[in-house]
Amino acid sequence: MPAPTELAGRLAELEHAGLKRRRRILEGAQGAHVRVDGEDLLSFASNDYLGLANHPEPVVAAQLAAARHGVGAGASHLLSGHHALHHRLEEALATFVGLPAALLFSTGYMANLGVLTALLGRDGAVFADRLNHASLVDAALLSRAQHIRYPHLDLGTLDKRLSESDARVKLIATDAVFSMDGDIAPVRELMDLAARHDAWLYLDDAHGFGVLGREGRGILEHASPLTPHPSLIYMATLGKAAGVAGAFVAGSPDLIDWLLQKARTYVYTTAMPPMLAAATARSLELIRAEPWRRERLASLIARLKAGVAQLPWQLLPSGTPIQPLLVGSNEAALRLADGLRRQGILIPAIRPPTVPEGTARLRISLSAAHSVEDVDRLLAALHALAAT
Repeated sequence: MPAPTELAGRLAELEHAGLKRRRRILEGAQGAHVRVDGEDLLSFASNDYLGLANHPEPVVAAQLAAARHGVGAGASHLLSGHHALHHRLEEALATFVGLPAALLFSTGYMANLGVLTALLGRDGAVFADRLNHASLVDAALLSRAQHIRYPHLDLGTLDKRLSESDARVKLIATDAVFSMDGDIAPVRELMDLAARHDAWLYLDDAHGFGVLGREGRGILEHASPLTPHPSLIYMATLGKAAGVAGAFVAGSPDLIDWLLQKARTYVYTTAMPPMLAAATARSLELIRAEPWRRERLASLIARLKAGVAQLPWQLLPSGTPIQPLLVGSNEAALRLADGLRRQGILIPAIRPPTVPEGTARLRISLSAAHSVEDVDRLLAALHALAAT
């Protein structure tokens, strides 16, 4: 870590390498069309995959709950902050994903940290896909367990490393949908490996929940037919496709009870506002009742893929709303993002350390809130920039 006198120089190094990040200021509601830093932009930069972040029905549910129950929980879940709205949402989420019990967390990052540190210690080992989200990497390190990474989706290497391990507790940790590549983990095969090696299987379905499956039930529905093993731990966030905030972990009743006792990021923090639980409950109903949102996403994904086929940049293989356009260098990715911004289109340039060196990209995020015309406008802008 840099000393106080070194910060300015280290920041300058980041700037020179094209790695310094800056925040944009969103001046209204999240959506396909946004106002950012004083500009009206067509946005492909959010994880609001189903267009629910500004849907009127969850908004009204939050307003009514705030009027009746206030805006803050006022305490941790284990003191006096566990509201009936939280409890009903946990039951609804468990039913929705087809698992016995669920536990709410304030964020997905806190869920990952809480679960891995509650289940593992120095006598354990985490077997992690090399492209896992940063929160899973941090969770593995903070658990003090051995952190064993395997090449992306390489189940043969994973099997070998599980066989070689003498750890008392083993846990396989993987993104279900990888956040920067958009590809999907082979859940059935991972569950077989977990059962064979007496290991936990931890699925971070932040980007699959609400999107995958006929009813949006996530990776477990997508992988159907699938009989969940008792070692399965399922996590999903509620601020992406669900459009609100927070996260939940689902699994066996014993697992959830253990986390309630031992997950420090659950025990030692104020509960999320009950009004957010009310909004999420309404979003959950919309996810289930409106399959047209996922159907529109599928149509827009297909249109985008067809439209970029002749471009000089490669679209990585993904059947999800995450469509990464591989550019290469940091500078080239920033130039392309800036060129789109000048045409009124917002797409973030993703650079190391979020992605490996030499694989900087534009992360195109599609939403059911986008129209065919929105995607066509993006394609026209990309073709125009490719021709310059």
